[in-house]
Amino acid sequence: MLLETIHSPADVKALDKAQLPQLCQELREFLIENVSRTGGHLASNLGAVELTVAIHRGFDTASDRLVFDVGHQCYVHKALTGRQELFSTLRQLDGLSGFPKPYESEHDAFIAGHASNSVSVALGMARSRTLQNKDYSVLALIGDGALTGGLAYEGLNNAGASGEPLIVILNDNGMSINPNVGAMPTHLSRLRSKPAYYHFKKWYRGLFGKRPMENSLYRFNHRVKTALKKALWPGSTLFEDMGFTYLGPIDGHDLPRLCDMLQWAKEQNGPVLVHVHTVKGKGYSFAEQNPGKFHGISPFDPETGLVKKPGGESFSSVFGKALTDCAARDPRVCAITAAMADGTGLSGFAKEFPERFFDVAIAEGHGVSMAAGLASQGMIPVFAVYSTFLQRGYDQLIHDVALERLHVVFGVDRAGLVGPDGETHHGCFDPLFLCTIPSFTVLCPSNFAELRSMLKRAVFELDGPVAVRYPRGGEGAFREDRSAEPVARLRQGSDVTLLSYGVLVNHLLEAAERLAEKGIRAEVLKLNQISPLDHGTVCEALGGRKTLLVLEDSFGAGCVGQRVAAILAEHGQAPEQLILKNLGKTFAPEGSVAELEHRFGLDAAGVAAAAEEAVKHGK
Repeated sequence: MLLETIHSPADVKALDKAQLPQLCQELREFLIENVSRTGGHLASNLGAVELTVAIHRGFDTASDRLVFDVGHQCYVHKALTGRQELFSTLRQLDGLSGFPKPYESEHDAFIAGHASNSVSVALGMARSRTLQNKDYSVLALIGDGALTGGLAYEGLNNAGASGEPLIVILNDNGMSINPNVGAMPTHLSRLRSKPAYYHFKKWYRGLFGKRPMENSLYRFNHRVKTALKKALWPGSTLFEDMGFTYLGPIDGHDLPRLCDMLQWAKEQNGPVLVHVHTVKGKGYSFAEQNPGKFHGISPFDPETGLVKKPGGESFSSVFGKALTDCAARDPRVCAITAAMADGTGLSGFAKEFPERFFDVAIAEGHGVSMAAGLASQGMIPVFAVYSTFLQRGYDQLIHDVALERLHVVFGVDRAGLVGPDGETHHGCFDPLFLCTIPSFTVLCPSNFAELRSMLKRAVFELDGPVAVRYPRGGEGAFREDRSAEPVARLRQGSDVTLLSYGVLVNHLLEAAERLAEKGIRAEVLKLNQISPLDHGTVCEALGGRKTLLVLEDSFGAGCVGQRVAAILAEHGQAPEQLILKNLGKTFAPEGSVAELEHRFGLDAAGVAAAAEEAVKHGK
């Protein structure tokens, strides 16, 4: 296979143009074969094959800087930069990351996992290059979805005004800023992408020296050309008004034209935006027909497109159904998502109550502020959002929601460790930052029954902002609804007290069984509410314990265990031994949740071992 001869971008450049279609076909087959085994982001990568090959034909990503936005489309880039043999470990523990990671390769310029920051990062790199008198190209590859985030426009606005040589590639696979209608845009696009046009324009600008805009005749001709283009082709004006030279739109699967266009962009010596139309899932019929399903998919059968292990009921699906029931009960209840209707379980709500369902796209800060506006006028907004993405709305949580004690409910999905997406997607910060915001109530269900009960309580009984946080996937063995108790005692014991919240109580119960086999009696308690923590309740439930172990899949600084310990110490009831089992200061990598919990000692075995050692030490 031709792909097997590609070990670096230099090998891509060495290929004859006639070999490139074969390379693209083999890349698609390679992606389908590997992602079907490991799971991952498939549709976006299939759509970016020709574009990525074109980038590596025209640039050297070992020195030129290619900044991905989100990074869902980086698999082809990784395959062309010496990492083909690692794809069997894609998104596995200690394996190949599904996102760009500079520690993996010099060809990965910047970490990516969240959206809309690529232009800002690229502009910083371009300015650094200029200040240090270095010579390399800087490219930002951003999708139309990421352009729904406000940060992208902050970056575009500043980059266009900067004059810095910078190439922004807009990979448009579903939305145009302005629809291009009729034959004229297509004709102009083809004209602008022909080599003869490049050479003529370069020659024409050269007639007026290094600074053509200082020549009155050139400025006059430029104004006439711009006015005509705006009249015939208004879709390009947004970026040009920001200061970019706009090239496109062009067919993102026409490799020769892509190569020519990127070469022309490279020669502009200023901010350039290349608008590329691609088809998400290109070359694989199942992904083309259902790009949403194949955006991020579990292992599947490549012959049928069917997932090998269909998912059952999950916290997300239970949340969506419970919220739909709440909306049927009260017309004030509405739902908000940030481009994650399926992922957060809200598809059914959207069909049942379309007028009360709002998808704000990849704009979590806007989603929080809009929810505040809804709440201020008497509605009950529920914003279902992944924990890792709620971080992007932190200022709005404080300024727009908490200061006025507005009744906004947050369904904090993917709380805790989430698995193969790694550092950028684990939900390990929300227990830290939500609990520091005054007036916030944070509830932590341990199973589906508690999620239903807590959501109803959050919507209809509590005041002010409320967060209900729950993990990815299904429930564990503990399925009693003990949500009415501030601190629920799940097991009696006198040698050591084990405390946690959410689904982690399953590990505590299993650890208690292991300890019992060794003659150690472990008490198991679970917090149903981690903010605010009532001092009287905490002291009554936990005061005077000899050994207290607190289990969390969050970071250590400001964790619930520290806050509980501080309350007990303040009231003179601190335990003799305190064990905080959490992530400390370490970002968890890719890997299954079970593997990561074992690595960090957060599973039943790790808890039991730590508790046993503490009990032995305390005797």
